[in-house]
Amino acid sequence: MGMEMGKKSCNSVYAVLNCDDILHDILIRLPPSTVHKLILVSKRWLRVVSSSSFRRCYLRKWGQDFRLLGFFVCNFLYLGRPRDGYRRPNWEPALPFLSTCEEGDDFKLSGILKQLGYFIDCSNGIILSGRHPKTYFVYNTMTKKKYQLPEPQQFYKTLCMALIVEESFDDDLCYKVIRAKCECKLRERNTVSIETYSSKTGKWKQSTLICSTSFALRPRTVGMVVGGVVHWFAMWGKIAVYDPRLGDRYIALVKLPSGTLSHEYEECVLGESSDGLLQYGQSSNLGLEIWVLEKESDNPSLYCNCTRLKYKWVQRWKLNFKVIWKKNPPLSTQSKEAQILSFLPRNSKTVFIRSGSSIFLCDLGNKMVEPVNYQGRGAAISWESSKVVPCFLPAWPVSSLSE
Repeated sequence: MGMEMGKKSCNSVYAVLNCDDILHDILIRLPPSTVHKLILVSKRWLRVVSSSSFRRCYLRKWGQDFRLLGFFVCNFLYLGRPRDGYRRPNWEPALPFLSTCEEGDDFKLSGILKQLGYFIDCSNGIILSGRHPKTYFVYNTMTKKKYQLPEPQQFYKTLCMALIVEESFDDDLCYKVIRAKCECKLRERNTVSIETYSSKTGKWKQSTLICSTSFALRPRTVGMVVGGVVHWFAMWGKIAVYDPRLGDRYIALVKLPSGTLSHEYEECVLGESSDGLLQYGQSSNLGLEIWVLEKESDNPSLYCNCTRLKYKWVQRWKLNFKVIWKKNPPLSTQSKEAQILSFLPRNSKTVFIRSGSSIFLCDLGNKMVEPVNYQGRGAAISWESSKVVPCFLPAWPVSSLSE
């Protein structure tokens, strides 16, 4: 009798674990740190965890996590240089990469970096690269697939760009690449020509954006995309806000905060906060300050014309570099010359800072810093003329068995 009861119990457990719907409900309750362990149990668990339906529900409950692959280096002396401009020496790679993990080492040794031209931007493991003004590539680090975009129809001598990677829970990669013309001569004008490539149509489309006041975009910069809205640095200490989802062609201008500790700033960066807002950070030789851009509108709708919104900057952090080094005695020998390097994706508590060729992860709350070890010739980088950008991959397993 006891053996029969035990057999029935085992059969019931097996039946439960053999039902995808029940297994789905069990696994979705486990924290993100266990996801990569779950896929090792069996092929069936891998298939369930990697499925688009499970990923959609899991990310809705826990949010997306990221892992650092390394840092890309973009030297502005070469990107879009004139014919008589500064030439890159043969010993220097077109796309330098500072690896921070074994996966980054494999990526660097794969040889793909030699096929991509110069680095432009990256988002959610998708890399935008190429050679201005005609050749552009999009590379998916998760699937290891490279896409060459058709040649743009418009010629822009100087430009800034934006990469929009749309949220997708299936295997299709959906993205847009925007090229925006930057005027060399600071004339009084309130329009800008842009050209947008969509992976859905496979074509470039030209349009003209209008602003209520005169403005000019800052050349050789990349827009920060938050919730589908593009934020470009503009001239005269402003941010240009463009929402391509609405189908309209309007740009809003927002004046950047001045700051006190970092009033005469040397470096400034954009990012996305943990609560889905645009965050802006700037640093001087004294310290760094960070703000988020909050919106105020009578219209509660999410899809509201950006020109009808009222914006305000709210300061969240203000740190003195001297205080940071004092809080970290082992690093007290570091040069006092430090600057903010980059934000982390959807993170409001930590930032990357740089001192010399050393990169640190700084906790804004307790002011503790942790060295970021990387493989690469950091000492050979022209840091003053380069933009160093971290590359993060979505911490989610990919399987050929997925739906």
